[in-house]
This record gives sequence, C-alpha cells and structure tokens, in this order.
Amino acid sequence: MSTYEEAYERFTSELNEMGFTHHPELYHAIAKHLGPSIHNEDSSLVACGQPEEMETVKNEFLIGKLGLEDRPALDAAIQQVCGAMGGSNSNKHRASFYYLLVAILQKEHVFIDTKEK
Repeated sequence: MSTYEEAYERFTSELNEMGFTHHPELYHAIAKHLGPSIHNEDSSLVACGQPEEMETVKNEFLIGKLGLEDRPALDAAIQQVCGAMGGSNSNKHRASFYYLLVAILQKEHVFIDTKEK
C-alpha cells in the first residue's frame, strides 16, 4: 500500500507522460472521492477490455456521481479516455481515468468551485 503522496505522484506522472496537464485541486478532489481504493492494486485500475467494468464506470461514476443521463455520449467519452490512455496500457489508473472523464464532460464543478472569484 502506498501513501497518498506516492499515489498522487504516480498518477500525475502518468498524465504528464501522456502529454496531459492537470489541475491539482481537481485531481485531489477526485482522488479523495475514490478514497482508499486508489491504494488497492485491483480497484485502483480501470480495465477498458472488460465491458462490465465500463458499465460500472458509466453507472456509478458518470451517472451516479456526475449526475449525467445515460446516453451514447457517455460511452463515447469512456472510449475516448480508453484510447487516450493507450489501448495496450493495462494499468489505467482510476483517478487519472476519472479525471479525464470529468475534463471531457466538463463536470469539474462537481468536485471543485469553478466560479470566478
């Protein structure tokens, strides 16, 4: 089991290696939402090749947490993230995966205050 700081470094370096920048406050909020699961070898990863895993991501996160309606655009966003993180990459970290979904679907306000101050 890694510390939160180690997990954060690993996940954000993954995003950086893929050429993505990240908003630290948003990333921390998503990781906090995921809780201790980010430290578990199995639950910390997303398997794009498993249809039941993709349904869980859609139903529990996109619909349940983000409050989106079930529509084809959700499946398209999931597939977009799967492709962006690499088809051969079997270690797609859930925090990074969810972060990219939030960014694509423009739902940052679910996790952080996005209003101008």
